This record gives sequence, C-alpha cells and structure tokens, in this order.
Amino acid sequence: MDPYSHKLIKTDFFHAKRDVPTRVAVVLDGHLENRNLQLIQPLSRAFSEKSIIELIATDDPNAKPGATVQPIAYIAFVELQQSGVILVGDELEWNGKVIGTIAGYDDTHMPNHQNVIISVSKGISGKELGLNVEDTITIKGFKK
Repeated sequence: MDPYSHKLIKTDFFHAKRDVPTRVAVVLDGHLENRNLQLIQPLSRAFSEKSIIELIATDDPNAKPGATVQPIAYIAFVELQQSGVILVGDELEWNGKVIGTIAGYDDTHMPNHQNVIISVSKGISGKELGLNVEDTITIKGFKK
C-alpha cells in the first residue's frame, strides 16, 4: 500500500531538514497556459548530490500533490550541490528573497530528470527573474 496515495503521510512527519543548495545550470524562458502537469502524490523526493532537476513555476492556487497544473513558467535546470530531501512547502531562496514554495513533482521526464513545481504569486520565467548560470538557489530546510 502506498502511504501517499492513502494520505497517511503529512509534512508534519518531517521534524528537521537541512538546506539543499543548488546551482543554476540552465536559465529557462518560456510560458505555457495548458501544460497539463500531473503532480504525483508523494510530498517528498530524495535526490543525490549532482542531480539535475527542472524548476517550473505555477501561479495556479490549486497546485498540490495529486492535482493537474495548467499555467506554468519555466525557471531553470539546477544541479544539487549536496544530496537531500525536497518537501512540499519548502521555500526556494535566491539572492536573499523567497521566490516560491515547492508545490509538488511531475514525472514526465523521469528517469532523465524530475520536474519540481514551484508555487509563485506570478508565473515568471527564469530569464524574467534575472537568473544567471551559476547562481545559487537554496531549497530551505527547517527545524520544528
């Protein structure tokens, strides 16, 4: 039995988690209004150091595990600088400001890379944000 599909696992199971620093490998610039991303049920994903993930923004207020997301903006491909766990609700920090929170994951391109969907107030691309190759984006940890 998958505990995620039965909604047995919640984010309060996670007591403390370290930051996951990433480095921008590719800055993206694109928007789609009908992407049809199918967010998977799990709230967390574990990644190895040097993994590449794709950050995709959405301003869809209903973006969460199990949902379908339509409007998106492509942010970047980033390389994890150390292994770690990424959790729904984690904040992404770039240049001292929070650019959004993890909404969920889409498996479209697996096993090549994981799409990591970011809830944002306004769907803007990495180019529009002003990202540069080699910038650091930190997926923030926490301790309760």
